[in-house]
Amino acid sequence: MRGRSPSSDARVWNQRPERATDMRKSLIQDKAAITGIGQTEFSQGLNRSVMDMAAEAIFKAIDDAGLKPEDIDGMSRYHMQDEWENWIHATVGLGEITYYADQPHGGGSYAAVIISAAMGVATGLCNHVIAFRSRARGRKSVFGPGGDQGGRPWEKVEARIPGTMQYFRPFGLMSPVQEMAAIAQRYMHDYGITEEHFSNVAIAIRNHAVRNPLSVMGRRGPISMHEHHESRMIADPIRLLDCCIETDGAVAVVVSSVEAARSLRQPLAVIHTMAQHTQPAHYHLTEWWRFNRDEMALELGRRLFERSEFKPDDIDAVMLYDHFTPMVLLALEDLGFCGRGEGGAFSENGALEGPGGRLPVNTHGGQLSEAFIHGFNNVPEAVRQIRGTSTTQVPGARAVAVSAASSDPTGAFILRGD
Repeated sequence: MRGRSPSSDARVWNQRPERATDMRKSLIQDKAAITGIGQTEFSQGLNRSVMDMAAEAIFKAIDDAGLKPEDIDGMSRYHMQDEWENWIHATVGLGEITYYADQPHGGGSYAAVIISAAMGVATGLCNHVIAFRSRARGRKSVFGPGGDQGGRPWEKVEARIPGTMQYFRPFGLMSPVQEMAAIAQRYMHDYGITEEHFSNVAIAIRNHAVRNPLSVMGRRGPISMHEHHESRMIADPIRLLDCCIETDGAVAVVVSSVEAARSLRQPLAVIHTMAQHTQPAHYHLTEWWRFNRDEMALELGRRLFERSEFKPDDIDAVMLYDHFTPMVLLALEDLGFCGRGEGGAFSENGALEGPGGRLPVNTHGGQLSEAFIHGFNNVPEAVRQIRGTSTTQVPGARAVAVSAASSDPTGAFILRGD
């Protein structure tokens, strides 16, 4: 849309022969919109309960939409959110809930949470769905022994390790950064990706965060390539500045039927098209590089754009799950913005920086620099881009792609203006 000139006009996912699957327009496409957004302060130690933060974000999202709590008749949340639907209902004072859904997979969930909300309103099961994520992940924020009860779950591994984890945790793959490091090493080996390419991601997203007063790391100022390279190694080749931050905070959005949304307060951010896909996940490392990523990981982008009136070059900004910098490059490839192995070259010359870059990524600061809310804080930023209110606003943005973790069973959707 802004005259980008990719290294190859023919995307990898476009080189595949015509598929037999009928990819006609989804029945729920363009039938739902995000009408309200809300969030708490983000910090590495808010000393608040997850329920308290969730309630604040939900109240703010409902108010932003111009609704009242009793207008909400649907709910969509992460399965690992300990605050159940009935608890939220009672705490916030919602209306009669006629639709609810839970989604698993952590960083792979946040697109699915929005897609489920869109399904509820598009099929007439409800009119307004509240979708949210609240987390206490700072070291000082642990409020229970469970893996999802604050703090870092890999610090709470059982003495007897269950399931498939017994095959890799005893050998040192304890935390996500160690798992990602193995993937990054293979990525560098196969395609010539360098540490400079990882720093391109970190620098661009930090520059966005500096403009965002709500960003945790933005308050510390921009970073240089030298600072990136000098940051301590966490798990080779991933350095400290390649890693997302751990924070407390909550985010919520209201998803409404387009029909109901037209009478509300805010400009519509229409959920234009959506897709989901599952594949071997990063924590099953024996699988992650055995399957053909060109056939499986690229399926998400293929489905997303086949159902859309937009193509990759039409997208004005993209919100990606940036838990580690290498996964941003892989996600750009998986979604079809560049070919396999071209993510590094795509990131060069400020391409990922807004507002004037080739494809601005995470214009709020993402998980690397704004806050780590399991990716859910990417959703309000996509809405702000459509509304024209982002702190790193892409002029005239009319289509924003949002994608969950490329390393997990995942999903994506495209927001557009009305």
